Amino acid sequence: FASYYGDHMVLQKEPAGAVVWGRGQPGAAVTVALLGAGGLIVMKKTVQVKGPSGTWTTVLDPMDQGGPYTLAAEQGLENVTLQDIYFGDVWLCSGQSNMAMTVLQVANASQELAAAARYPYVRVFAVAPARSDIELENLERIDLPWSIPTAENLGHGNFTYFSAVCWLLGRSLYETLGSPVGLVEAAWGGTPIEAWSSRQALQTCGLLEDTGRVKPLLCFAPPLCPAFSSSTSAHQHLSGPQTPSVLWNAMIHPLLNMTLRGIAWYQGEANAFLNTDRYNCTFPALIADWRQAFHTGSAGQTDPLLPFGFVQLSTYRHQSPDDSFARLRWHQTADLGVVPNARMPGTFMAVAMDLGDEHSPYGSIHPRDKQNVVHRLLLGAKAVAYGDKDLVFQGPYPVRAVLEVTRGLLNITYSQELVCWQRDMQSFEVCCSSQASPCRWLPAPMVAVGSHTVTLALSGCGMLVLGLRYAWAEWPCKYQSCPLYNAQGLPAPPFL
Repeated sequence: FASYYGDHMVLQKEPAGAVVWGRGQPGAAVTVALLGAGGLIVMKKTVQVKGPSGTWTTVLDPMDQGGPYTLAAEQGLENVTLQDIYFGDVWLCSGQSNMAMTVLQVANASQELAAAARYPYVRVFAVAPARSDIELENLERIDLPWSIPTAENLGHGNFTYFSAVCWLLGRSLYETLGSPVGLVEAAWGGTPIEAWSSRQALQTCGLLEDTGRVKPLLCFAPPLCPAFSSSTSAHQHLSGPQTPSVLWNAMIHPLLNMTLRGIAWYQGEANAFLNTDRYNCTFPALIADWRQAFHTGSAGQTDPLLPFGFVQLSTYRHQSPDDSFARLRWHQTADLGVVPNARMPGTFMAVAMDLGDEHSPYGSIHPRDKQNVVHRLLLGAKAVAYGDKDLVFQGPYPVRAVLEVTRGLLNITYSQELVCWQRDMQSFEVCCSSQASPCRWLPAPMVAVGSHTVTLALSGCGMLVLGLRYAWAEWPCKYQSCPLYNAQGLPAPPFL
């Protein structure tokens, strides 16, 4: 088998078929058998090893949830047997350091670690950080082979394995679904999206030259590349590999044969300091490219519209020299504010700008409250991935804005009933100008909040109102709360 098969793993349950693959003698026949209780043969597949690659692949018949099963592969006199195999839903978790934070590092860590033993049917696997200039067929190393969760392997160390966001999501999915969950972590701190993107995805966004040569990603002349606040910040926050495609090549490409149920992604901080205004292309391009690659790699078993959930950027600095975090949050939605949308179908987002943690021992860019992040991700997963049509999984969003010129007011109508947690004077801003550029952004105080409407005062804006924005700051919410939520406690996302 490929080296990342092992005892205790979870394979994707029906309606998809799980893909099993490995290496063998070219031309030889490999027999794969799934065995149930008492060694009863549930299914048997025979496949020929391809030459000259020496690889074989077979798709198991779709299996109902449950186990344990034994999986055996035999070629001539050689055989490999794997024990304690379950069928359930397999999720891939990827991104940078906020995804890499372990359970040891989050709020209530000791309780979370102690609870691990209650979830023996949530299985975990961690890819070791690795980079490659070419697409690899096999992982170079594994940090954590398929394992039953314990306090030790969930809290191995800081930013190592296992991912807290991934674990908490998987545990929550298990509680919701009642079926086994397999979690695969592939994360590396301080890494931009370009490193996780294939060459084809980057070409879609014009980040690779026609010759195939990589365009320089870093620029240390801030006036010429406003995405950076400074070269020092760029170095500080791009601590991992930055070369295009090297993490895709080494950490994602070897996984493409896997049948997946969904992906969870927490990344973007690095791109607040690198190619920020390309993210509205690079992120949708990565999603589309990963979906196609996993669909093709799994012989069509992974859904072509594979559910893709992500965390919108949280917070970093109270006083920021630029608006790169705000722009990146906006670009995470392909500049449409909410997901799913036409450019990002089948996606869901956890807003996290109200979960800042300035006292985090890992730096304010690494908030410890991952439980609320996961609660919001879970709502999106239940609605988008599992089809709960009645579930409210995102906060209120404006659908109309009407200007009352004579009274100097702007009335904004929202999609959901509003709950005002605080009447913040700075959250809403209007663009006041007599011409399209440059924009003068001035605060527009909230003077009234109705069940679905917010009324803003435009007293400081005697000229033409050309734009409106909300929560457009690196740390937009005070005292752990934003001004506007819905009845379910979900914050209104930022917009421009």
